[in-house]
Amino acid sequence: MNENIEEKLARLINILKNKESVLIAFSGGVDSAVVAATAKIALKNKALAVTINSPLILQEEIEEAIKVAREIGINHIVLEGNELEDPNFVCNPINRCYFCKKNLAIKLKNLAEEKGFKNIVDGTNIDDLKDYRPGRVALSEAGIDSPLVEAGLTKKEVREIAKILGLSIADKPSSACLASRIPYGQKITLEKIKRIAEAEKLIKEIVKVKQVRVRDHEAIARIEVDPNERKLFFNEKIMDEVSQKIQKLGFKFVALELSGYIQGSLNKMLNNKNSMQ
Repeated sequence: MNENIEEKLARLINILKNKESVLIAFSGGVDSAVVAATAKIALKNKALAVTINSPLILQEEIEEAIKVAREIGINHIVLEGNELEDPNFVCNPINRCYFCKKNLAIKLKNLAEEKGFKNIVDGTNIDDLKDYRPGRVALSEAGIDSPLVEAGLTKKEVREIAKILGLSIADKPSSACLASRIPYGQKITLEKIKRIAEAEKLIKEIVKVKQVRVRDHEAIARIEVDPNERKLFFNEKIMDEVSQKIQKLGFKFVALELSGYIQGSLNKMLNNKNSMQ
């Protein structure tokens, strides 16, 4: 018998209630917001949302996480972090996310122990399991649970629950750390991170797109936007302005990905053998 969305929401709340107390890895995106909101319902003050302020995260994302936590009414802590201090991450191997999530897990476990929280949870949903995500391995090794997966929730269903709960970010586009714009094997530097962030900010301001990724192929900035927003570039003045301003950031060439934004598109560069590791 198929469950309706209200039944799945009830199951999610029950899953969290059975964890007794939880510390939530909280980005402020729709997935972690739904986990935080339902944890607040299930556990009241025995739920704590934790956001990591990192050079790899846009400041506007940190500010929105603070805003959403206040909206939910959940206790919230922002911790400082810097993945660029880890040479294993900086050299950008295909499992770079493993090292990032491993460092995250250490911070969260230390805080959970300090504050007396029994469990740590994140916002992974079952659709996320379809992509190459080595960070999941690190989280699993650390014993971090994924209640959305336990409840069998897809991304679409998570958004439906967000709307039921009245969350302002129910339709927020997916986001990812800025390092995800740099192809594997190319060293991750603060300078690259900053120019990617500035390039994406410029494109949002000029073209008025809601979702954008600037993939940093060293001399080439490859722009990905939602397929429905590609047409916003089809104006010579806009294309000239984008090209000129992005080149001023240090890119030699500026290209628009004709197929549009694809989550984890740089994973296409992995062969099947690597993607299974």
